[in-house]
Amino acid sequence: MTESSQPGGSVFLVEDEVMIRMMVGDMLEELGYRIAAEAGEINEAIRLAGSAEFDVAILDVNVNGKVISPVAEVLAARNKPFIFATGYGAQGLPEQFRDRPALQKPFQMETLAQMLVTTLKGVAV
Repeated sequence: MTESSQPGGSVFLVEDEVMIRMMVGDMLEELGYRIAAEAGEINEAIRLAGSAEFDVAILDVNVNGKVISPVAEVLAARNKPFIFATGYGAQGLPEQFRDRPALQKPFQMETLAQMLVTTLKGVAV
């Protein structure tokens, strides 16, 4: 593939299930993205959301039984785009962020690719 056919970019990934985090990480790398930061628990995710440099974040909605809202709030304050990953449907999203893109788990690589391209397209160049 040529450089221009791969969107690329860096991703902040928040997912509490290690195997799912590894699988999504593999998908992202195969799509030409790199993992800039990753977290498996809320406090680490909040810290990284405020300090890490990345192009887009993918956030599991429920991290070890805790809602992802505090992380989403930090990202929104930094004007960083993010995508939710949820097994709970749109109703499972934090209410104030229901306008944000959401991937329904389990998702395929093609769906992930399209969601990333669409989300990053909305970012000011």
